[in-house]
Amino acid sequence: MSTARYAVIGHPVAHSLSPRIHQAYARQTGVSLDYDRIDCPPGGLADQVAAFASSGGRGLNVTLPHKRAAYALCTELGPTAQRCGVVNTMVRVEGGWRGHNTDGSGLVRDLTERRRQDLRGRKVLLIGAGGAAHGVAPALLDAGVSALFIVNRTDTRTDALADLLADPARVHPRYFADVDDLGPFDLVINATSMGHEGADGEPLQLPGSMLTPRTDVVDLSYGRAAVGFLAWARAAGADRLFDGLGMLVEQAADSFRIWHGVRPDTDEVYGALRAEFGSPLASG
Repeated sequence: MSTARYAVIGHPVAHSLSPRIHQAYARQTGVSLDYDRIDCPPGGLADQVAAFASSGGRGLNVTLPHKRAAYALCTELGPTAQRCGVVNTMVRVEGGWRGHNTDGSGLVRDLTERRRQDLRGRKVLLIGAGGAAHGVAPALLDAGVSALFIVNRTDTRTDALADLLADPARVHPRYFADVDDLGPFDLVINATSMGHEGADGEPLQLPGSMLTPRTDVVDLSYGRAAVGFLAWARAAGADRLFDGLGMLVEQAADSFRIWHGVRPDTDEVYGALRAEFGSPLASG
């Protein structure tokens, strides 16, 4: 019997830790698998996924820039994917693919279990309205935050995410021009891939007044990619800073459970990666 094939698909994808993480989970649980990287430029997802399926592929993790396109490719959707409108986990089913999203559950598990955060009643700022923001926003609401403010450079995308969440009592779309007036937050999450600079290299113009020493700050990137935003947050007065490495490990464990029916323990894998990447700014 051939070994089941899995992969992470994105662009770029050479840096992805997903093969290493899933192989570690497979050793821990006794699962036999092959796990690869597939570099797929924008516009090529349908062809690449079809080729992977024809070669015996059983499951895919989906990363930038394909999470919306993956949603459209799926013939079935799990409830979380239906709610957030993006897919980061695909599993082969009869007649096509079933899409899931584990980003939100991964973030909340990292914050509440590893970081011992209580998200209930917290005022949260979510920076970004792309695939990562779509993935985590519903889980934050389910975790009991009292207010979720969303800011993004593209106003229409901010409004679209707020409309999708359908919770006007707690979800508040705002524009970058408004952030000076929003006051401090309990939790600030950067769900963009551009650190504290925009695509043109210019600062994002976020006011330090949104942070206090009691504000927790999370960048969903990890390692060097998170340093710029976390350095700005520390300079602005925030004390508890986290990158997205814990979320990465937790969302991978949730994907692994979807594929193989068992959720691996994440502490050993997280500890090994944390020791390797270090925590130059993050508080854990």
